[in-house]
Amino acid sequence: MAEIDWEEPFCGEGNNCFRIGTDTDGNAYIAVAEQEDRPLTDSREALRALILEIKAGRADHLL
Repeated sequence: MAEIDWEEPFCGEGNNCFRIGTDTDGNAYIAVAEQEDRPLTDSREALRALILEIKAGRADHLL
């Protein structure tokens, strides 16, 4: 697996914390904090859209 540069964890109120990261090839990853060895991957744009929806409170039920 490529080396992933993880951002600081994002933790919602009463929810699990998750992290997003990128590798040197520009791939994006998302994982539950402290489970970074099992990330989901997609395009950076798709993950950014998901994170923005979660932070806005419109998609918290997806996680």
